[in-house]
Amino acid sequence: MNFNETLDRRGTYCTQWDFVKDRFGTDNLLPFTISDTDFALPDEVTHALNKRLSHPVFGYTRWNHTAFKEAVVGWYRERMQTDIQPDWLMYSPSVIYSVSKLIELHSDEGQGVVMQTPAYDAFFKTVIGQNRRVVDNPLIYHNQTYTIDFADLEEKLSQPENRILLLCSPHNPTGRVWREDELQRIVELCLTYHVFLIADEIHMDVLRKGQTHLPILKMMTEHVALVSSGSKTFNFPGLIFSYVICPDEHVRDKFSLILKNRDGLSSTSTLGMIATMTAYNECGYWVDELNSYIDGNIAFAADYLKQYLPDIRPVHSEATYLMWLDTAGCAVPMADIQEKLINKGGVAIMDGSIYGGNGSQFLRLNVGCPQSKLQDGLERMKQSLTAK
Repeated sequence: MNFNETLDRRGTYCTQWDFVKDRFGTDNLLPFTISDTDFALPDEVTHALNKRLSHPVFGYTRWNHTAFKEAVVGWYRERMQTDIQPDWLMYSPSVIYSVSKLIELHSDEGQGVVMQTPAYDAFFKTVIGQNRRVVDNPLIYHNQTYTIDFADLEEKLSQPENRILLLCSPHNPTGRVWREDELQRIVELCLTYHVFLIADEIHMDVLRKGQTHLPILKMMTEHVALVSSGSKTFNFPGLIFSYVICPDEHVRDKFSLILKNRDGLSSTSTLGMIATMTAYNECGYWVDELNSYIDGNIAFAADYLKQYLPDIRPVHSEATYLMWLDTAGCAVPMADIQEKLINKGGVAIMDGSIYGGNGSQFLRLNVGCPQSKLQDGLERMKQSLTAK
């Protein structure tokens, strides 16, 4: 795979490129924003999609079959040494849809959903949209690294009105890969206080060299659901396909009732399913190459910032293609930083305040792109923040 290839995404109704004005107020910015990448699909996936497109009929599509389930089971077994049962699998149109329905199933309106902050901004919207309360478990930030405040977490989970822990693993936006001892402690607390654990593991494949992701299902099979998708890894969120892995048959039955009977989502996206199956069956090598390339981009950006913008310090990255950049050393309000990036450098980088916690002192930089684009963006940052 040539990850250096530059592909013009404009004119494809692309959220990151075509609609940057929606979030940043102006067009013609170089974007490092939405968490998709600028990389082409693996050739195997493109070939499979083209083959399906050559057939002129696109009728209703069944997801509940052996071929799909074996693809997912094989991926977890080979990539993460985790055995899951085929019957545990359910289709969902998106990870956030799954999170929303699981919150609905395992809590009542007004009850609390605990999550580590800063956190993916869609989590806040989903919890509030279900008329539940966001209960912060702020991560501890020290020496460019985040850790879980377990004393605070136990206090929050012990409160009977807090019924769910929404765990992001690996963590977006901080890039943490939770260690086995951290996950074990989380599991112990959830079981002790009868809290249902929803693990969003969509970033599970994009890891720094030497890192290992442990699916939550290696730790527990009761009061838990894992939600994920191949869309972040292989860059096909526009094909609309995700899945839920839940060992509890009663939870699966209730989820299916909402999905099919109430929300009318019994049929899936043909192309999303084919992309997922092909990627999981044939493209493990591609993920290894992707991770190597992202490692290089992160090293390149860290070196550039150290040399030219030393007041901006990257948080130690263990996963994802999203760099979390600490701007506290700039001693400038984030609003001023954003104004300079947009109006002086013509570059769009996410303001970390939307992620809660201590996010207001951070930028979230998407480095899932050719290094030439990353270099251009870093030079625009330098231009923006060093101009008099």
